[in-house]
Amino acid sequence: MSELYIGLMSGTSLDGIDAGLVDFSDDQCRVVDFHYLPFSESLKQQIRHLSQPEQPILLADYGSMDTRLGRLFAETVIALLKKTALSAESINAIGSHGLTVFHAPQSRFPFSLQIGDPNIIAETTGITTVADLRRRDIAAQGQGAPLVPAFHQSFFSRHKENFCVVNIGGIANITVINKDCVLGFDTGPGNTLMDYWIRKNLNQSHDRNGDWARSGTVNPLLLAQFKNDPYFQLAPAKSTGKEYFSSFWLEHKINQFPELPSEDIQATLCQLTADTITDDISQYAADAQETLICGGGCHNHHLVQLIAENLQHSVSSTGDYGINPDHVEAVAFAWLARQTLLNQPGNLYKATGANAPAILGGIYPGKKGLSGKG
Repeated sequence: MSELYIGLMSGTSLDGIDAGLVDFSDDQCRVVDFHYLPFSESLKQQIRHLSQPEQPILLADYGSMDTRLGRLFAETVIALLKKTALSAESINAIGSHGLTVFHAPQSRFPFSLQIGDPNIIAETTGITTVADLRRRDIAAQGQGAPLVPAFHQSFFSRHKENFCVVNIGGIANITVINKDCVLGFDTGPGNTLMDYWIRKNLNQSHDRNGDWARSGTVNPLLLAQFKNDPYFQLAPAKSTGKEYFSSFWLEHKINQFPELPSEDIQATLCQLTADTITDDISQYAADAQETLICGGGCHNHHLVQLIAENLQHSVSSTGDYGINPDHVEAVAFAWLARQTLLNQPGNLYKATGANAPAILGGIYPGKKGLSGKG
């Protein structure tokens, strides 16, 4: 008997919505199909506006985007089901990450805010939806992020031991797995600053293959200025977001280098991402035998090459172990939905810093009850 779940993910790179249909039957994890809905440039700009810490936003804009994204998430699920010719009744549940507009786990009143109304997803698709997955961990004194290490441990440790998984989205995070412990945290910026800089200078959404960064020269003084940020000195548990590593952060840092060519700044940003990932691997996973890469950053060939050059062990793709690197996060949120419906914890609390394991998220029943099957 199949155990079908759908995971929905829209990350800090703001490229679009990933939807993965996953079969967990027989204690396996098999991706049945996948669908991607890209965001329009207009929509990306509107979402970015909601995530700028130095700018005020209107509640009307926030509420409207919450509804709009809820509809888009639901449309993505329906498109995925059409591709597979499966009915909504055959799906146990949807796990929806939503889209993070602000992540502040270390503020006086800690919070992490995702939008994409799950009521609309459940009502439109008829499928039970598990969402708002970060805030229960924060309520347990955790960071609410990263949540994927628990899935990394569950799936990849079947194939490997003593290794790392690095997810490079807008923000990069690492999972360290060995026989003694499992550790996970955000290392710092992944693609977010590079995406901003190429968008500003070349009007391109991202640095394809890292070619623009490769054309520049790393500036060691600017790199040191970047790496001097206090976040990189923090010990885990820690998490961050694009509201911290923002355009304001970057512009403030580069003001001291007014004559530096824009391609050199891009090269230095790429080196920053590579160095902060590998510095943490060297510190917290010195005995790791392999690093697996996933997330959009795996397509930045220059970045992956820099990471490999910094490490003394092999670097490969999660695709070598059964999950396309573009699909890992969506699959993880399908798994988290299953954990919640099974009344099982979804956080790796030693990674997030929570005081205990927690069953994550709110459950929004589908039209035929919690099982989604009638």
